[in-house]
Order: sequence, then structure tokens, then C-alpha cells
Amino acid sequence: MSSATARERSLIVKSREPKPRSKTKRKFKMLKFISSVLWKQASLQIANARQHTVWLFDNTAYQRVTPKALGQGRPAWRVEVVACVFEKDSRKDISKFVATIADLIGLDGEIGSDRETRHQITRRLRPFLYHTAPAHTMVIEIPLSDDSIQLHQIGPTDSNGICSQTVNLGSLHLADGTRTRSYLRGWEGEVSMDTLFAGPEGWLLISDIDDTIKYTMTSEPTGILRTTFVETARPIRGMPQFYFHTQRQLVPTWFYLSASPYNLYPFLREFIHTWFNPGTLMLRESSWMDVGSLIRSFTTYTMEYKVNNMEKLYQSFPKRQVLCIGDSTQTDPEAYAEIYRRHPTWVKAILIRKVTDVPHLEGKNSPERFRTAFKGVPESVWTVFEEPEEVYHVVDRLSQSIL
Repeated sequence: MSSATARERSLIVKSREPKPRSKTKRKFKMLKFISSVLWKQASLQIANARQHTVWLFDNTAYQRVTPKALGQGRPAWRVEVVACVFEKDSRKDISKFVATIADLIGLDGEIGSDRETRHQITRRLRPFLYHTAPAHTMVIEIPLSDDSIQLHQIGPTDSNGICSQTVNLGSLHLADGTRTRSYLRGWEGEVSMDTLFAGPEGWLLISDIDDTIKYTMTSEPTGILRTTFVETARPIRGMPQFYFHTQRQLVPTWFYLSASPYNLYPFLREFIHTWFNPGTLMLRESSWMDVGSLIRSFTTYTMEYKVNNMEKLYQSFPKRQVLCIGDSTQTDPEAYAEIYRRHPTWVKAILIRKVTDVPHLEGKNSPERFRTAFKGVPESVWTVFEEPEEVYHVVDRLSQSIL
């Protein structure tokens, strides 16, 4: 803290010094720019399998159809590549963290004798304790339909060890629904990502995860810890069947938009691939330094986060028709209502699961809350339900609408 304070004081002192003349000032700026570029280049490193753990997130490629693009022929495919880089085995002894989690959720008496539970907590907790690897780059190999391969450099990673980069794949002739698997170059196939190529038209489904399709208990701090680190992930009753029905009827492109931290990506990806239709996971690009921060990441600023990410989806798929599905525990009603008010011809239906299997949600489940949240949104657009069977007819109606 003292060094930061000294730095701040030095900046204040410098700001009081006489300003240099314009020519001197320009030279100073140029030298500063050159030195910063050289420093950044010198500090960049290439991620390697011996020292690093890398995740590549599955993604969805899109074509941004604009009048200019149409005039130039087939629009180019673009895809957002998200990669996370960590230092391998950077936190070997995590027993004290396992004990802390066990104590907070009331397992301190049984954790020592239950080896399987201890292993489960360790496996789920480890990604939160990796040291991130900023300023690292990597190269991905993206296979194309003509058996050729594109190489794209990704990075550098930011202070959280993450990079998010839009890649232009060119004007490829690929059918809507085509899937490809790309690999990290030089890693012998150990790290890969699946890409779905989604055309500009059709249906798009935006789904929350926690307490919408996965039992998480986001309104209870100990519930979050227990369902995240100890219990086997459980789907909400009836939701897998409802989602498969939706897949048959609408054949949508799937996006799972969650306020969960990105450290849960492997856990949530496995859950979705086990019980639901695979899709692109959109998670918060931030980590946590203590248990309190982890719990808050599930519950704070969720509306702004979700609205901003849905705006990104709108920019990529403005001609698609959208079905939004969420729940009543957090701000899904407010977020979905806001995106409808911004783009009323884009969002065709909103389904909100009223969560009744978690305590202390009387206020969030009240009719007044929903009326306030959906002010200005036609009642024909939004539906609140308790059991999935109540909303099959909504999807059937949507499937009969003219695209």
C-alpha cells in the first residue's frame, strides 16, 4: 500500500510541474509510446503445455449481414475466441481451502472421513486457485471445409489470464449448423474448442443456468457453495425434456448466459453436455480472491452484465428470433424485459421459472415484482411458470409463427 501511495504522490507532484513545450512534449510522448511497445513485446510469452493449463471455450460463428457486405458477395464468418491461461500446478496444497469450504457448509465433521467428498471439493475448487498467466499468446488451428487450416494468433491474455478476440474466418461456403473442432497448435490435440456456424436467420435461445436449468440455490450462500463444490450437479426437474422439445420444434442456436465466474467453465460445460443441448457458455470474465467474492459474483450486477452480453448477441444476430428463459431468483425478468424494450422485434418470448423450492423468495415471486419488471412488455410476450409442462404450448406456438 505504501508503494502505491508513493507512486500516486509522485504523479501528483509531476502534474504540478511546468508543461513542456509542444515539440518537447511530442518527443516525450513518442519515446513513451515506443518504450511501452518494446516493454509489452518483451514481456509477451507463448503458452506451453509444460508450464500452463489452457481452456478454449466453445463458440458460435456468425455472419454480420450489412448492405456493404451484401454488395461484396458472401459475408465473412466471424467468431469470438475466448481462451484462459493458468500456471500449471500453481497451488499444490489446497487442503486448507477445502477445509474452509467444508466448514462453511457444515461438513467439517465428515470431510475427514469422506474421501470422495474431499476429492470432489478439491477438483471443483482447483480452477479457482490457479495462478493466472497474463501477457501470454497462443496459436489456434481452425480447419476449413476444403481440408485446409487457418492459423490465428490469440492473445495476449489480460490480468485475469483471459483473452477474448474476434477472428475473421473469411467468406467460407458453410451451411447453417456446421460444426468444426479447432486445436491449440503445438499441444498435440490436448486443447480444443467446438465452433458452430450459425447463419443470420432462424431461432436463437438465450438461457440462464443457475436455478433455471441447474439446481444452485443462488439465494442461499451456503447453498451456492454446497451445489457448486460438493453435490453432483442436478438439473431442474423436467427442464431437460422441455429443452429437447424446444430443440425439435425451433432448432435454435443455444447460448447459456450465466453470471457464474469463468472458473466454473469445465464444470458447467460437463453439466450442459450431460443434460442439455450443447451451446456457447457466456460467463463472467473475472475471478475471486475469497469466498465472499465468489458468492457475490453470482448475485451482484447481474442485470447490467446480462443486458450487455445480450446486446453483443443482438449485434451478431440481429435477424434471428429470440426466446429468453430464466428464473426469479436474480434479475432475469428485469434483464430480459430491458432487452425486449430495446429490441421488441428481436425478442419473441420470455419464460421465467418461478423458483419455489428455495426459501425466502416471497418478494421475488410476487405478482407485483413481475408486473413492475415487465412494465411496457406485452403480456403475450412473457410467461411465468412453475413447472415446465406449463410452457410447452408457448414453444409450439412459436414454431408455427412465420420466420
